[in-house]
Amino acid sequence: MHKTYALFDFELNQKKGKTIQEFVSLALRKSALYLQYRDKINSKDIKIKNIKKLRELYSGVIIVNDDISLVPFCDGLHLGQEDLSKFGSDASEAVKIIREQIGDKILGLSTHNLKEIEIANRLNLDYIGLGAYRETTTKDISNLLGEKLPYLAKNSKHKVAAIGGVKYSDKISNIEFLVLGSSIYEN
Repeated sequence: MHKTYALFDFELNQKKGKTIQEFVSLALRKSALYLQYRDKINSKDIKIKNIKKLRELYSGVIIVNDDISLVPFCDGLHLGQEDLSKFGSDASEAVKIIREQIGDKILGLSTHNLKEIEIANRLNLDYIGLGAYRETTTKDISNLLGEKLPYLAKNSKHKVAAIGGVKYSDKISNIEFLVLGSSIYEN
């Protein structure tokens, strides 16, 4: 049985006309163990306020997307490949710098192919996001993994979270988490 990792995208939640409370209720109904906070539009103060609200409503693990300055308010950080490069051109050095700032908090990295998985295997990470599994309406996806995802996941030494178009009903071998983005709003 897979574990659920709910992705709270502030803009998407707003477009769906949902409150933070409604989102958390949906995540809890799907037994989410992790919740990722993604917010590309608000000020830092509003982001902190939103994370604190999530913390009031949700007792599981809260991960922040991209913004290392928000890590003190949650349990970890998830980065995309392009975010990692902001900390250094060498992935190992970048993760070392990040670890100096976040300590032993959870660190996840998005991956999309075997080469990125092999690099991630050498890094001090807690999990990788792997995808996109299928098409999604929330991001432009140039690389759909589909049925290749379980094979690629087998190559990771880290826990694997399937990302991109994942549904709660999906059965994907060799992964630990199903990351539910827009599909969290489906029955």
